[in-house]
Amino acid sequence: MLNTRCLSRATLRAPHAPRISRNITTKANQTRAKAIPHPYAQRRQQHFVRSVVAVTALWGTATAAQWYNGEKFLREVHAEEPPQEQQELNFEKPRRKATSEEENRNLISSQHLQVQKSWENPGVYAWGSNSGKVVAPDSNESFIRTPRRIPFFDGKILRDIKLDRAFGAAIDERGDLLQWGTAFSKETTQPTPTLRGKNLTSLSISRDRIIALSKSGDVYSIPVSQEEQRTGTKPASTSWIPFWGGSNDISFRLRTPQNLAWGERVTQISSGLEHALMLTSTGRVFSFASGTQDYPRKGQLGIPGLTWETRPEGPFDAPHEIATLRGFPVQHIATGDFHSLVSDAAGRAFGFGDNSSGQLGFDFNPEATFIDAPSLLPTQRLYAGTAQQASVTNVFAGGNTSFLTIEAIKAVPNARDSTRVQADVWAFGFGLTGQLGNGRWTHLQSTPIKLPAFSGLYEYDEPTSSVIPIKLAYITVGATHAAAVMDNVASVAVPAASPRSPGSGKLTPNDTNWGRDILFWGNNEFYQIGTGKRNNQPSPTYIQPLDQAAEAEREKGLGFFGEKREKEMHRFQITPRTKVKVNGRNVEMEQKVECGRGVTAVYSAV
Repeated sequence: MLNTRCLSRATLRAPHAPRISRNITTKANQTRAKAIPHPYAQRRQQHFVRSVVAVTALWGTATAAQWYNGEKFLREVHAEEPPQEQQELNFEKPRRKATSEEENRNLISSQHLQVQKSWENPGVYAWGSNSGKVVAPDSNESFIRTPRRIPFFDGKILRDIKLDRAFGAAIDERGDLLQWGTAFSKETTQPTPTLRGKNLTSLSISRDRIIALSKSGDVYSIPVSQEEQRTGTKPASTSWIPFWGGSNDISFRLRTPQNLAWGERVTQISSGLEHALMLTSTGRVFSFASGTQDYPRKGQLGIPGLTWETRPEGPFDAPHEIATLRGFPVQHIATGDFHSLVSDAAGRAFGFGDNSSGQLGFDFNPEATFIDAPSLLPTQRLYAGTAQQASVTNVFAGGNTSFLTIEAIKAVPNARDSTRVQADVWAFGFGLTGQLGNGRWTHLQSTPIKLPAFSGLYEYDEPTSSVIPIKLAYITVGATHAAAVMDNVASVAVPAASPRSPGSGKLTPNDTNWGRDILFWGNNEFYQIGTGKRNNQPSPTYIQPLDQAAEAEREKGLGFFGEKREKEMHRFQITPRTKVKVNGRNVEMEQKVECGRGVTAVYSAV
């Protein structure tokens, strides 16, 4: 046992094990050692000592290596980096200073700049298909992807404009008709005056003719082709001066109804591809064939049983009164390619014509794809269970798609019910390329569907200190796309010191103008929506301001902290009607939008 203890102690002090072993030998140990053979004990002790020495040597080597590597690692990690020169601070760039109150307003608001530019630079922006040299008469490009000005109309104000891919027509400020495009003439590239001296106020287009309305209520049907205008029959002109007469320069037909009452005149016109409607000041509706290629055969004239074979004697395009609508004082009319819609003063809507895509708002019937007599749309059914009374305020149509604007209010409100008017927009018809505006791709929508983008909207009106509904000003519907202008609160006051207007003087240096919201949706095959991209838009969307050069100039140096402002998105807002000074004259003007067949235009309208 003593030897075992000695070995244990020797293990604790391995380097001096032999010496310790000798020093602690006693008589008792010697007496006990005699029982163990000496050579064996000596060999065992030597073997143990060698083992301890080897382990100790390895431990020392590992410790030294760890110390060296650790010091090296610490030196590498905690080594100080060489001092660098301090970077120079970048202070904010100075903001471009305005030289006038008006320029200060432009810097503050993109919308104010758009309003100002629409007053200072009236004209026409157009985009979409340019296959007929309509949106860009001086260009050979197939498409105009974003809004571009037509130089001919710079500084001009128009009464109306209608565009097709192959031809365009406009009424200038004097009331004369202008035409251009390859369907009009392949040699003439600029808008050319055709029908003059008739004081025209509005127009519509069919497949191959232009329907124009004069201020006195006369309705004219003019061929699109310049060659046909020159070679066709020209009616003799009349004059209130006795024995004073002559011939008109171009061929046209006068389509004013003959049996109008005293003081009754035509106030609205609308045309599809083959038919047209006329609305008089007493609420009567007339229809006639507006094209020469095909006679209307889908019931869109609203005359039951009227066909090419059963038409009465006389001109094939003679006007016919829609007798079914007598007793319903009609206020609005609309035409698609082959269907018609009307609404009356009592808030009712009627449809007739082609219903193959549900564009009349009735269930599709494969055995009867059209309705040849005006039929009442069940609009009150759309508000079943809401205790609201629905009233149709307007109708819009184009292609194979239709729209209604409806105002709904509680019939008998009580103290807890809201008496606010709810303004909604409903769509129905063909929507495979997104032209319904409901965010979906729908082949056939026979039941009107509400458009969330334009329905149930309200805003606060400061002058009246009340919440009012945001109604729709109007919708313009092309063949497969559409645009809507909202009747939201706008500000278009002109300072009294401004050279553009007699002025209201209501703007302070930091007050700004803003216009009305305008949204586009539908088919975008020809870039007719104006986003610069070709994908269709099933949901109404904004586009960028028309004058991008002015926007870029406005954003120079606007960052308060040196940030880049050129990536900031501004939306196009259309200017409402107001009095401004144009070319030294005080005129009342606004911007309007027009969607055609694969093309779109925004123009300055008087």
